[in-house]
Amino acid sequence: MPNSTQRTIGLFGALAIGIGGMVGGGIFAVLGEAVSMAHGATPLAFLAAGIVALLTAYAYSKLSVAYQSSGGSIVFIDNAFNHSLFSGSMNVVLWLSYLVTIALYAVAFGSYALTFFEAPTDPFLKHILISIAIIFPGIINLLSASIVSRSETIIVVIKLLLMGVVIVVGMPYVETQRLSIEHWEAPLSIVSAGMMIFVAYEGFELIANAAKEIKEPQKNLPRAFFGAVIFVIFLYILISIITVGGVDEKSLLVAKDYALAVAAEPALGKVGFTLVAIAALLATFSAINATIFGNARLSFSLALEGELPLFDKKESLNPKMGVLSTIGLSLLLANLIDLNAIAIIGSASFLLIFSMVNLSAYLLHEKVGGHRWIYLIAFLVTLASLVTLLVHTWSSDISALIIFVCFLSIAVIFELTYGHYYRKKFTTKR
Repeated sequence: MPNSTQRTIGLFGALAIGIGGMVGGGIFAVLGEAVSMAHGATPLAFLAAGIVALLTAYAYSKLSVAYQSSGGSIVFIDNAFNHSLFSGSMNVVLWLSYLVTIALYAVAFGSYALTFFEAPTDPFLKHILISIAIIFPGIINLLSASIVSRSETIIVVIKLLLMGVVIVVGMPYVETQRLSIEHWEAPLSIVSAGMMIFVAYEGFELIANAAKEIKEPQKNLPRAFFGAVIFVIFLYILISIITVGGVDEKSLLVAKDYALAVAAEPALGKVGFTLVAIAALLATFSAINATIFGNARLSFSLALEGELPLFDKKESLNPKMGVLSTIGLSLLLANLIDLNAIAIIGSASFLLIFSMVNLSAYLLHEKVGGHRWIYLIAFLVTLASLVTLLVHTWSSDISALIIFVCFLSIAVIFELTYGHYYRKKFTTKR
């Protein structure tokens, strides 16, 4: 464990990591999808997803203090399940989940970028833009990893400022009738909508990966987890109120892939639309950049455990094969799967991972402390949320469910084969 002089991140920095991780590209990508499912109850859908995130934040806050490691979730699950087939499979699922989020951000980038062209529905052009959104950040990661983090804080500030402007100037244009109960979907549909857009909340877990660098971790880690999640819950609810209350639903559904830009038009006109679209491009591009950076290093960590192929033990600072594999697989996902399916797969994957983190906290209770009954409730709630999403997907988008099951199967099969037979050969001393 590093000494105090090595800890450079204070509470504000930890909050910025969590807020920046959540308010990445997710809200720009899934807002329209939430409206299409929950309609006038979209703010409730974001609240439902936020409650699940808040319950899980309790487990993360305790586990991060007890296991201060850059491995974050994979360390928690490994310790709870003793580096077993199950924990190895979950770690591969986590790696695949980050590929899905890159694809989600890239599709959102393509949708917002397309609004600057005269052919906003050209599918070929959209695929080109989606691919650019992945390839360019990949090249940046290959050239210099240090470039990745330099602009992140500035971009997070720009995103939050623009969202704040949209909320403040858009509030007078909200028509409360559009949010009234007669425009709500059934409760199950509202919850399903919340779980489908849960991927917009997953980024708070990045605080755990920085635990070794955070000052006064016993105090600042819990504050950072809860503060970041609560802040983003209120932000998303306000944004959804402005969107649903300020814009006719038919207009939102026509432009659901770039709904947040449309939400700025009533108060700010075309200038507002353009500003939010630019913010979306910055947000999604930076989120892709940071996720490629993190996932390449996660793949290297998993490779050292024998859970992914290890190409070169000297690649720890700049794992080029990890970057290249992340780029290639993300390109396939982003160009072959539509936005709705990507959002569902991403949310389902992280709900599964978070349910296992909550269960890990329950199993490791004696070491991490805290209230065991909260861990149990959080586990049951996240698991029930996952089941709700999968049941809804069964009737609404069976292809997304099939892809999610394939993801799980790939993770288990890979761990049964490569992980089982070659782990000892590639595992380094801890």
